[in-house]
Amino acid sequence: MAGSGVGNPNTAPKILLAKPGLVAAGKFNRGGGAEEDGAALRSRLPSVGSLNLLSDSWDFQIDRFLPFLTDNTEFTVVGVIGPPGVGKSTILNEIYGFDSSSPGMLPPFGVESEETRVMARHLTVGIEPRVSSERIILLDTQPVFSPSVLAEMIRPDGSSTISVISGESLSAELAHEMMSIQLGVLLASVCHIIIVVSEGVHDASMWRLMMTQVNLLKHGIPDPSSTTLSHPQSSDKEAANKPLVESGDEYMAAPIFVHTRVRDHDNTPQNSQALQKALAQCFGTSRSVSEGQDAARGAQDKKLFLVPAKGKDGSSRPLYESYASALWKVRDQVLSMTTSSFSRTVSEREWLKNSGKVWELIKNSPTIADYCATLQTSGLYRK
Repeated sequence: MAGSGVGNPNTAPKILLAKPGLVAAGKFNRGGGAEEDGAALRSRLPSVGSLNLLSDSWDFQIDRFLPFLTDNTEFTVVGVIGPPGVGKSTILNEIYGFDSSSPGMLPPFGVESEETRVMARHLTVGIEPRVSSERIILLDTQPVFSPSVLAEMIRPDGSSTISVISGESLSAELAHEMMSIQLGVLLASVCHIIIVVSEGVHDASMWRLMMTQVNLLKHGIPDPSSTTLSHPQSSDKEAANKPLVESGDEYMAAPIFVHTRVRDHDNTPQNSQALQKALAQCFGTSRSVSEGQDAARGAQDKKLFLVPAKGKDGSSRPLYESYASALWKVRDQVLSMTTSSFSRTVSEREWLKNSGKVWELIKNSPTIADYCATLQTSGLYRK
């Protein structure tokens, strides 16, 4: 799928958390016997609610999600990142093909309830993965810049309960900032497409985060197909300090920028054009934008979408485009998008295992550690 489009944009993926034994026989040359093995496979699959890729100690864990993946090599990874309450999970549910009108059907990704919003709590913790029967792997991340995430990780003395930089004790505020950067770096390294979600048309915080992580990504973080992950370098000190990838060979996921909860008076063609121009200027020299996208669209098309606010009754009455129509446009873009492939072909299971190794590289990255040290001495965060 990656490199040739995800699929027919007019055909919704089947509503299924695609278990390995339930994939149609022969579709990925896996042979027959799917029906015979289905019961046995179901008995060893973990519950959907326990698939998180990150543990409470911020370590990558593959055992929960691995049984849902196959040796198929035709798959696409889509990740989403953004602040709390902007509709990240809703966008992924749309891409997955979830039909909220079907009675008794629960969405693949939980969405905010009124109680959650009133309590100012976040719903997603760590990285929640799902996979559709079309072999689209979707990664929903915990919100960045989230007061509730910060509240859960702060000790009475202000230090962090989570070690986000190996061997470093940080204040909760700084650790919270670094968590956001690490999540962004990971998604840009292991996904084919990264959806960057912001609220309204005036919030540029996610743009700034992307610019930061793009700069960090230029320093030796490989994609999950890199041979350096399968064949580690020697323990020699000189080899250990050598970058895993050369500067010109770095992989970047293709970004899609989505602004949700856009008010009617802001959701105009003029504002859309102005944002498109600002995005081109902001990321004009960025590898993640200029190289990771479909060259046929030209340098000026940065894949920007404005989604109007949704009414309390589930309706919206915009001047230019409806809420549902805007979400469908985002979904169609993802499903029809031609993206860069990883440096070599890997299976779904290899992708997951190597993504865990990429995560360890990110946590131990000297570049990210230096950036953290700079923030620590800047006086912006308590020590």
